[in-house]
This record gives sequence, C-alpha cells and structure tokens, in this order.
Amino acid sequence: MVDNEIAGDVIGVAMDDLSFGLDGRIWGGEFFVANFLEAERFAHLDYIPLPGGAKAIREPWRMAAMYLQHAFGDDLLDLGIPFIEEIGRQKLKAIRSVAATGPNSPQTSSMGRLFDAVSSLLCLRDITNYEGQAAVELEQIANAHADHPYVFEFSKESRLIRTESVIRNIVEDLLDGVPPPVISARFHSGVASLMALLANRIREEYKLRRIVLSGRVFQNSHVVSAALAQLEAAGFEVFIHRRVPPNDGGICLGQAAIADAQLKRGEYGV
Repeated sequence: MVDNEIAGDVIGVAMDDLSFGLDGRIWGGEFFVANFLEAERFAHLDYIPLPGGAKAIREPWRMAAMYLQHAFGDDLLDLGIPFIEEIGRQKLKAIRSVAATGPNSPQTSSMGRLFDAVSSLLCLRDITNYEGQAAVELEQIANAHADHPYVFEFSKESRLIRTESVIRNIVEDLLDGVPPPVISARFHSGVASLMALLANRIREEYKLRRIVLSGRVFQNSHVVSAALAQLEAAGFEVFIHRRVPPNDGGICLGQAAIADAQLKRGEYGV
C-alpha cells in the first residue's frame, strides 16, 4: 500500500514463507480485509506441521511428507510415486513421529512451504542451499501453458483453504506419468485461481475491488502474471510491489506506516 501510495480498506493477500501469527502459529498463506489500522483475516491455508522447525525449511522433503500425510493419512507409504522411493519409508515413518512432538513441529499456514513441498514431490529439491531454492526451481521448470489448474477447496464456514485435493491431483498426475513441467504449471495456475476465487468472495461480502499482493511468493513471475490476468479480468484493481521488494525487505516500511497511522490516531498518547 505504501509502495503504491494508497490508503483505506483493501483486500490483502499475504503469501510468504514464515510470519508469526496473532494466534501463536506461523502464518504465510492469508487473505485479509485491511487498512493501516486494522486487519481482519478472512481466510487462510489449513495448518500443517513444520516438522523439526527450521530444519523443514532446509529440507523440503519434510513438508512434502506432511502434506502427503494430511491428504492420504498412513496410506502415503503405499503411494507408488518416485518421492516415496527416494526418501525411503523408514525416514517417512520417523518424520511422522517428529511431527507429533508438538513444540518441535509448530503449525504453519505458509504458502511458501507448500511450494517447497510440491518441488520435493516432483523430486526437484529435497535439501536446499538457500531459503526459497526449492520454490525457485519449481518456478523455473513450469510449462508456460497450464491446462487443468489444480483446485483448492474453500470452506466458507471455517474460512479454511484446504490443500488435500491439490496434493491428491499432483499424486494422480505423477502416477499417470504427467511431466513435472506440466504439474508445476497446473500448480502455479491453481494458486492464481485461488486468489481470484477468494477475492470474489471478499468482494461479495465487503464490496471491495482494490487488492494488494505481498510476500515472497510474489517474486514468482508465473504467480504474478497469472494472478494479474485473472484478477484484472474479474474487474479488480490490483496493486503489486514496484519500488519496494515483496519479501522481508519491505517489512520495516510497512511497520513504519502502521506506526504512523496509529500515532496520528493518538493510540500512543503522544
């Protein structure tokens, strides 16, 4: 909002790796109705364990295992996909135990971690050398033409965005021999379609047509171009980062803008 010099209520989409949430969990896949003074979380990705905490960032296969567990339960060990053979059933059994330890496996709604998981499911990257590497490599292989985008399910009652159908469709495509570049493209297109779906839901309820996109995921050119195309076609006025980076480099500026708005409202008594 600061980058584009706008104020007032907007639809906010925050898709990042890890951010500390107001409920004590780790956020990163959220839809808001927000301004500089208030933010209401309208919807978010369902929570998934981050097994081993920060270690799951360096080893994306851990998140892939958690998403498979979430979608298939204990049947994940019987899935005949290369990922299972590459990681090994004993290792996958062990990570399920780690995920059950509570404090060592915080819950996260991070879209960035979902990108990591999909990259690992396609056997692109199981261990990273820098944060975001798995997602970058997933973006790099994406076919430019995506048919049949994966569909995220949204529960209006719980405000949860469910990932099970996406993971199941990826596994089905892997079993059917669909090439990874096509799977990557379908996933990217599905993320963009999710934004259009939720933006329309929020517009129906709050009568807002301005939408701002922020977070590390919006460094992904496939996501940005697909989201812009779908949202603008639906009549939204879309704001993206142009001068300030969408990743952690823009956090301090946002914090300063919020503090300024609070000072002007007299919240700090000065």
